[in-house]
Amino acid sequence: MSTALLFARLKLRLLAGNLRGDVQRKIGFIFTLVLAFCLSMLGFFLMSLLRLAPDDVAAQLVIVSFSFFLISWMIVPLLAFGLDDTLDPARLSLFPLRTRELAVGMFAASATGVWPLAMLIVTAGALVGLPRSVGGVLLGVPAVLLVFALCLVTSRLITTALSSALRSRRGRDVLAVAALGVVLLAQLPNLVMNQGLGDPAAMLARLAGVLRWTPPGMAAHAITDGGLAGVAELVVVALSVLVIGWLWIKALNRALVTPDVSTQAASVRRESGLIDRFLRDGPLAAVVTKELKYIRREPRFRVGWFSSIVVTVVLAFSFTGNSQGEPGAWMPVVLTSAAALMIALQSGNAFGIDGRSLWMNAMVFGDERGLRTDLAGRHLANALIAAPLLVVVAVVAGILAGTPEAILPAVLAGLGALGIGLGVGSVTSVTVPYTVPERMNAFSGAAPGQGGQAFASAFCALIGIALLSLPFVIPIAIGHLWVSALAPFYGLGAEVLGRRLAARIGFPRMPELVTAVSKPT
Repeated sequence: MSTALLFARLKLRLLAGNLRGDVQRKIGFIFTLVLAFCLSMLGFFLMSLLRLAPDDVAAQLVIVSFSFFLISWMIVPLLAFGLDDTLDPARLSLFPLRTRELAVGMFAASATGVWPLAMLIVTAGALVGLPRSVGGVLLGVPAVLLVFALCLVTSRLITTALSSALRSRRGRDVLAVAALGVVLLAQLPNLVMNQGLGDPAAMLARLAGVLRWTPPGMAAHAITDGGLAGVAELVVVALSVLVIGWLWIKALNRALVTPDVSTQAASVRRESGLIDRFLRDGPLAAVVTKELKYIRREPRFRVGWFSSIVVTVVLAFSFTGNSQGEPGAWMPVVLTSAAALMIALQSGNAFGIDGRSLWMNAMVFGDERGLRTDLAGRHLANALIAAPLLVVVAVVAGILAGTPEAILPAVLAGLGALGIGLGVGSVTSVTVPYTVPERMNAFSGAAPGQGGQAFASAFCALIGIALLSLPFVIPIAIGHLWVSALAPFYGLGAEVLGRRLAARIGFPRMPELVTAVSKPT
């Protein structure tokens, strides 16, 4: 049996093993399959529609799309490092295989899966929308396959070269900051167009003109050309794949014999005891102190909080650019509520970060009141950080909108949305719990096989929070600012009801809850 086939079967066996005997994982995997199928069909359809566009515009869009696929394959595997064992060469170093054989197997494992197949289907849509001659169709098949191979070997080269650093805590923190920076840069063209600073068609033409001479751009142009020039471009793309593959093998050979990057020992901080000054010593104060430590030390918490602010910043610039004239009082209210929603979504799997250590908490829950107290401590710790952030967001949004009178209503609306989010998060934490992997990746939201389950949980929580926030967000946004005085009480009531409902549901099934967040990863 060839090495490629062996690794492909191994990848499929790993996927099947993660689903065995777990209904929630099976449901999540089915959800992932449906999502990947819908996105691949939509992408294929949109690529096919390019046949109706002018030839130059269609070529420009495909050049940009192919380049975007390559960039995505360079970034996304870094975010999944630590979740997929086939991305880390150290997991495969003991296999009795030569480096070249191992590279072939890892390449086959990369091409095996739902999302690689979805990407291949989307790029295949260019075979329908772009060629204008028989030669373009004939060159299109190898062009699509070469772009797919280019994405795979490039992603493997980057993850292999950085694997030693990514296994260190400092490397993961740097990756988290860099990834958030990439998200901001990706929104830059959209923000520029929203501000009316450029013509979209001219920007597309200039961008495609630059990317035209990259390997993905050459592959797209070869499909359009369909002649001898297209053949020469495909030869260049094929040589690029070979060169990157050779560099990957060299990096893999080095990674297999290089030890991990060592990090400095963490210093022990002396506790200030600020929580003890405001809360009486007991379970509530203990939970608040523990959660604040998690938020300070755990990279995934920092990524979540920074992501909330980043999304809010992007929305602020988008709203400012899209609005005609003065944005009005609605913008600070909507932005602050959106920031509260993003922050509250982090509590949708409150017990997942505890993992196997949750059993120690469960041992002291003598009744539903103990679980309610635990949830209250988690919510209070989040509110201590979220409330000042919401004030800052409301002030900045009020200044940008030119409506300082809307700052206070925006703060009150944000606090109400935060309370609703915490209440909804309590319910989802006990009804759809899932394992958060060990701290190998700052972006790891769920264990392998539970990604669809985590996405479904977050999506349902998002819809629930948004719907429950509408009764006060809409009146405030259209000018009835007096309603904002009721928003914090409305949010507090939702938080209390959600916490009580979660305790009523969660306490009888604490063994199942501990098992759900303690699955091996």
